[in-house]
Amino acid sequence: MKKTFRRFAFLLLLLPLSILAACGAKSIAAIDITERLENDPTITWGVKVDTNLFGLYNIATGEIEGFDIDIAKALTEVITGDAANANFVEVTSKTRIPLLKNGNIDAIIATMTISEERKKQVDFSEVYFDAGQALLVPEDSSIQSVTDLSSETTVLAVKGSTSATNIRKHAPDTHVLELENYSEAFTALQSGQGDAMTTDSAILLGIIAENPGYRLAGGTFTDEPYGIAINHGQENFVDAVNAAFETIKENGVYDAIYAKWIPETDD
Repeated sequence: MKKTFRRFAFLLLLLPLSILAACGAKSIAAIDITERLENDPTITWGVKVDTNLFGLYNIATGEIEGFDIDIAKALTEVITGDAANANFVEVTSKTRIPLLKNGNIDAIIATMTISEERKKQVDFSEVYFDAGQALLVPEDSSIQSVTDLSSETTVLAVKGSTSATNIRKHAPDTHVLELENYSEAFTALQSGQGDAMTTDSAILLGIIAENPGYRLAGGTFTDEPYGIAINHGQENFVDAVNAAFETIKENGVYDAIYAKWIPETDD
């Protein structure tokens, strides 16, 4: 009986510590980012590192490079006065929202489509890039558009992306195989595990730029506006990001970054 009482008393002592630890973890994400920046000007951005043109790790330089990276640096310079205050953390389509909710990152700029479903979990900035979903196929493929997909075709998509959801709506009979990231999806396409890969057209153009022998099958079949995701309760930071975005649009920085990374396409 005494043993049981001691064990119970010990658990009671641990309970307040557990509650405090949990509250501390929550407070990290709840801290007003704009207030924190007054003392610590670092902005931590969640970015992709496997997406050519938008966020790709350059082994030679040891840096992450791309459109999203340069936009984040430009926004950081406007908000904090120095682009060097931009800090980058790798995210995937599956991990980006949990990392944001936990306070590990301040914002997500990672080819993330604004959707009503995601708005239940995060807030979004203004649209910073207009994309659309498309299909990537080998040059000799008979697939010319999304209407050619059938029960005999397999489409590769990334887990946690809107692309996987959209392709099921536009081609309900086709088989969808979801992989962890773009690299795995494209490797699966190369090895014949699927007939097409689907995601936003700009991302697919980045893949084509490094891999001759592939093409887009027709044009885009959805609108995929990209937004910067910020945790609920950070309205001041959302306003700061939107104001900074307007600044780089007006001063020409945005257009210069766009021309640097996004290839021109024939409509």
